[in-house]
Parts: sequence; C-alpha cells; structure tokens
Amino acid sequence: MGNSGSAVKVCTDHQGGINWLSLSPDGQRLLTGSEDGTARLWSTADSQCRGHLQGHESYITFCHLENEAAFTCSADHTIRKWDVVTGQCLAIYRGHTSIVNRILVAKDYLFSGSYDRTARCWSVDKEKQIQEFRGHRNCVLTLAHYSSRDVLEEEEEEEEEEKVSRDLLVTGSTDCTVKVWWVSSGRCYQTLLGHTGAVLCLILDAPNRELFSGSTDYTIRTWNIVTGEQLKVFKEHQGSVICLELVNRHLYSGSADRTVKCWFVDTGERIQTYKAHKHSVSTLKYHAGILFTGSGDACARAFNSRSGVLQKIFRGHKFIINCIQIHNELLYTASHDGTLRIWDIRGICKRNKRRLKKERSVQGRSSQKGSLSRLFNNKVGCVVQQENGE
Repeated sequence: MGNSGSAVKVCTDHQGGINWLSLSPDGQRLLTGSEDGTARLWSTADSQCRGHLQGHESYITFCHLENEAAFTCSADHTIRKWDVVTGQCLAIYRGHTSIVNRILVAKDYLFSGSYDRTARCWSVDKEKQIQEFRGHRNCVLTLAHYSSRDVLEEEEEEEEEEKVSRDLLVTGSTDCTVKVWWVSSGRCYQTLLGHTGAVLCLILDAPNRELFSGSTDYTIRTWNIVTGEQLKVFKEHQGSVICLELVNRHLYSGSADRTVKCWFVDTGERIQTYKAHKHSVSTLKYHAGILFTGSGDACARAFNSRSGVLQKIFRGHKFIINCIQIHNELLYTASHDGTLRIWDIRGICKRNKRRLKKERSVQGRSSQKGSLSRLFNNKVGCVVQQENGE
C-alpha cells in the first residue's frame, strides 16, 4: 500500500495559485478561484474549462458554486455572482471595507465574512445588503448557517421579532470567539467563549444541536448551539486545527501537527490517528470508507478510515493542496501551484468496497453464530427449568 498515483489530467489554465474549489450540487460543474483574480468553470463530464470569470480587481479568496450561479469573493472587498452558462457577471455586492475571505449561500441569503471584523447578509437576487453583524474584535474567518426550526422547540423561542425569520448565522473569528446571530435583527444570540486562539473552522450538526470549532489553540470544542454550553474539548493535537469533517458521529480533524485524528463524538474518544504527512493537513474529505487528505507537502493521500492504513499517495503538485473534491470516483485537487489535477480513484474505491463487504460478511456470520448460541442456551435453560419443575 501507499503506492503513488499519476493524475489522469492536469489543468494549467490559471496563472496563479488556486485558493478554493467548489462542486455544484448536481455534480456537473466545478469552480476554481485563483490568485490571478479570475475564476474558472469546469465540466466534470470531460474536465474541460467551460467558463473564464473575469472582473475582480484582486485575488479570489473563496468561491461557491450552485447549479445555476457561481459566487466569488475577493481581496478587492467585493463579492460577485456569475451566470454559469454565459460567464456573465450578474451582480456585485459592495459594502465590506477589507478582504472578504469567506462566503456561504443558504436559501435566498448570501453570507460573507471579512477582515473588516464584520459578517454581512445579502439578498442573492436583489444585490442588496440585508444585515450587518458587528461585534467581533478581529477578522471573521469562517461561517455556518442553520434555522432555529432545526434545533428549537416552539416554547423555547422567546422573541416575536426572531419568530418572523428563524435563521441564524454562526461566525468564527481570530478574536478566539464563536458568535451566533439572529439573521433578521443582526442581534448576537450567543457568544461561545473557551478558545484561546483563532477559530479556523466550524462544522454544524443541527439535528443534534451541536457545533464543532477548531482553533490555533490546538483544540476542537463542541458546543450546544441552543444553550451555548461547552460540551467537550478534544485536546490531543499538537498544532492548529485547520479543517473538520463530520461523518456518522465520527469527527475527522486535520492539523498543522501533520496528522488527522478521528474522534467518536458521543464519548470524545480519539479512535484513530492518520500519519504520513510531511507538512500541515490543509483539507480533508471522507468518501466511501476512505479518508482523502491534502497537505502542505503537495501530496494528497488516501487512508482506510477504519484502520488508518495509508492506501495511496497522489504526487504531482508542487505546492500546498488547498482544496479537494470527489465526484464519480474521481478525485479533484486544487493547489497553490495553480493547477487542478484529476485522479482516478476507482481502484481504491473498489478494493475498499470489497473489504467492507467481506467485513460485513464476517460480522454477519459472527452475529449469526452468536444468535444460534443464545438460542441454544435459551433452549437448554428451558429444559433445565422443566426438569427442576420450575
């Protein structure tokens, strides 16, 4: 295991590093945002560039792709909306006074976070700012969104004003705090205190009322998003926690300590550590029992998520891999070297499916034996009871 793989295609159209890579919900397109100030649309059917989005006056920090529209944010303080068919700029959202480093699209809302210490909410269609969230003492780095309908009972909702619009925005900042805001009023609903370093990543589990935050203080913290209570602190990393992924109550965390760790959320137990990286783990993605990672060492890797065994190394990039996506058993990696690389992962996916099928078969036989044993013991117990006249 751990053998190298060669990319099936290398896309070199960008003239600067790629900072982010987004996949459309229908899986038909990819969007890359680059240091060259442009974004590009790619077809997942043939890996060809189908659109060159030009107009930003500085580098693109982040991008988000819907089925019919693309969104980019930039160091030029603006956010742009684009038509994915024509490549035409449909809207420019102005108002931030510094670098816009993160955007999030939810329903008819567009949310943004900036180095100007604010987050903002925009109407996607009307090119208009709806709300400003002001209260952080430093830049807003990461965003999450949910509706109180997902987490609150009717009797728990207090103010009529908030009942009109039950959407909430979560922001993580370099001021070491996480804040939860009512979208309708811009009022801060909760300030989550506990981190002693910048909050770099957030992941939300609304059905379980939980929020996970990763920080430069080397910890991951779990919060109850209704009460604001800190539930658990995951402390084993020896470097900043850069990225998080939540799958089936298992939390995966990538760190500057060159490892990924897997935690069982319900107990806080660390159940696996994935090693082999020679630099920070910058991005990760779980797919079909395999954990894919991108690193500052310019390599992507595939690990068996259960055993932690390294299954494949994808070599070819020259600089840090900033983002990865997976579609139709193809792995897409975007790097600061300016290239988008596409890798065939059918082989390891097929092997992993066979392994999982075999494990389930063994577990099934073991379970069947256990059931037969219990049945036999129950029958013996009944016979003994009858013989004793019980």
